[in-house]
Amino acid sequence: MERQLYEATAHGSADAVLDVLSRTRLYVLVPRLHADTPGFTAPLPSFHDPATGRTCVPVLTPGMLPPWHPEWVFRRTRLSELALAWPQDRRWLAVNHGTPYAAVVEARTRHHRAWLKADARSGGPQAGRLLTHSGGPLHGPLAHGLALGAHLAVHNGLVWNGLGAVYDDYPTDKARLRSPWGVHHRADYRDTLDSLMRTRLAGRVHEGVLRARSALVTRLGRTPSHEEWSDAVTGPPAAHRADPEDLAEAARSLRLIERYEDLFRAEGFLAPDGRVDTLAAFDHGRAVNVVRLALGARYCEPHEAEQAVLRIGELARRAYGSWADFSLGYCLTRLIHFDGDEGAGLTVQESLAQHRILTQDPMSPYRNIPWS
Repeated sequence: MERQLYEATAHGSADAVLDVLSRTRLYVLVPRLHADTPGFTAPLPSFHDPATGRTCVPVLTPGMLPPWHPEWVFRRTRLSELALAWPQDRRWLAVNHGTPYAAVVEARTRHHRAWLKADARSGGPQAGRLLTHSGGPLHGPLAHGLALGAHLAVHNGLVWNGLGAVYDDYPTDKARLRSPWGVHHRADYRDTLDSLMRTRLAGRVHEGVLRARSALVTRLGRTPSHEEWSDAVTGPPAAHRADPEDLAEAARSLRLIERYEDLFRAEGFLAPDGRVDTLAAFDHGRAVNVVRLALGARYCEPHEAEQAVLRIGELARRAYGSWADFSLGYCLTRLIHFDGDEGAGLTVQESLAQHRILTQDPMSPYRNIPWS
């Protein structure tokens, strides 16, 4: 995005600059004390540029955010929001001031209409895209670990390899930890991360159904038939040991696994005799994103976050043999969890699209980072 902004500025096209800015997140620096004060919204900052004599409001694009700092955080905004909240006595918007990717945009009242039109044309920052931070980890164990969280990064339209000042922005990072994770402070974060690393949240019954099939494969030397698998999951031996509700859930889980594995085969993602053996990927992928959220929320520090991501990477490599296997494990779990929910059809299409992007896009980390 920064390169596009540089090119638009170099060509001197104000409309092109607005088009680029309307399609990206913009960030405003906020003291953490202000961000944590209930009911207080910090005003837009400003600075005087002695070189031009202009008084400007500074914002940054995602790739130009500075390193993580415990007491300085960032609030996300967009061009249309700035137009509606602009202070009347400020005349210039300074984007990435003092960097090679800087742009200065006139910000008088009459210009705000052009900002709003540009935002309406572009629709704002888009989700469902693979975004890579050129200054972030691209190779090695840390990049490998961060790539485990790429499904959610693509889903949210955020860079997959960021581990710094923000995941989305400070208020949103804290809100996403509160719900659905119930994380309100550092101790909550550590407990949640521990549960995810131990894959306690992917689904005990679903994982048990897959383990039953794996045991049959080992014993029979081949993939079991539906009847053989079903008997192992809900037949007399299992029924004698299990709770009736667990048996019903296991039978439903088996049907869902077969349905979605058939879908993967129809899409060409899974070989005719292929199978998903574990759902651990869902917890591994979410664990990476919880780490990134916690770093953005200032519930951990960069070194601690890096070590956690490296550890998650080690766990994932033990559970899977390839990026494709990992991705299908993640997608299968997501589809099982959201099956029957309103919008489940959209979830299916999103999951298939994410797998396709991550396993087929030439710029994907899954195509450029060795699994082991």
